[in-house]
Amino acid sequence: MCLGVPGLVVGVDDTDGGGPSALVEVGGARRRVNTALLQDEGLGVGDWVLIHVGFALARLDEDEALATLRDLASLETVYADELDAMARSATSSGAATGSAGTAGAPAGAAATARPATPGTRPGAAEGREGPG
Repeated sequence: MCLGVPGLVVGVDDTDGGGPSALVEVGGARRRVNTALLQDEGLGVGDWVLIHVGFALARLDEDEALATLRDLASLETVYADELDAMARSATSSGAATGSAGTAGAPAGAAATARPATPGTRPGAAEGREGPG
């Protein structure tokens, strides 16, 4: 899964020799990102951009950026709650001893099975993604 995150431009620098760039803050951390894709946007301090793998891909308006950050923050809580529920369920069903989840499975399945990652399709962990 690819994820772009909103970042606030806190500095612009076109003189570092690596092409146009900006210093962007995300969650209190500052990173330099390449802004070549937005050269014609006239980015400045206070602008919001969508960042993916070190590149500013798009300019965002502040409302959209803040809404996205709120959504991402809420996912952290939901994911933590789900992991807690899974841990409680596994402990109460005997999974802590390695006996849960293997009934009826082929021999060796417990050794090769991987937990699903939220948002992935079945088989993605094994490199055999199914249709979208």
